[in-house]
Amino acid sequence: MLTYNYRLFDRYARPIASLAVLADNDAHWKPDHYGFKVLGCSHQLNFPVAKLLEYESELEQLEKHPNPFAIITAAHLRTRQTKHDPESRYRAKQALVRLLYQQGWEKQRILDLFAVLDWMMRLPDWLEQQLWQDIQLIEGETQMPYVTSVERLATEKGMQKGRQQECLALVTRQLRRKFGREPALDNDLTQLSLYSLAELEELADALLDFNNIEDLEAWLTQ
Repeated sequence: MLTYNYRLFDRYARPIASLAVLADNDAHWKPDHYGFKVLGCSHQLNFPVAKLLEYESELEQLEKHPNPFAIITAAHLRTRQTKHDPESRYRAKQALVRLLYQQGWEKQRILDLFAVLDWMMRLPDWLEQQLWQDIQLIEGETQMPYVTSVERLATEKGMQKGRQQECLALVTRQLRRKFGREPALDNDLTQLSLYSLAELEELADALLDFNNIEDLEAWLTQ
């Protein structure tokens, strides 16, 4: 906080205000300053803090508030509340999406906030598909067809790409742990970036039975 506050002040030669938004789960952690003293010289930055956990008792008010930050705060708190409970998260996400359309905001703001909700409140595929059907109904009711089929496909493609990258990272870690830093493994790992999500998931299961690097190479050439 101190470093960025000073860098911005140095660049723009204007007084800079810093605000900390704390999204952690520790109700007792709330730092509001940073500083140090050395050889008689002291530096200190005091800053206001917004602790999202403290707004949990105001969730209903947040969901009705016209400020976009209220919706995002509500989404964060609902995501936290519905951890390991996908059906409850689906209902919470559905309610928040409906609220986006009821605010009377312009299309781009709704799309931007929808993208944030979609990123924060991830759902299993079958519930994600159900949510898309709900969105179509909401858009029909409000006569606001904002999340078009093209945008939906782009979102789904982005989600698919994200899952593919996560699976690739997992398989890479598993192979590194199993075979170490063998030079031959580097070439095999380079090839994996070309594999689909389904192929990577298949490899993640298969590698449990690999005994050596030759088993991996045989799988890759089959």
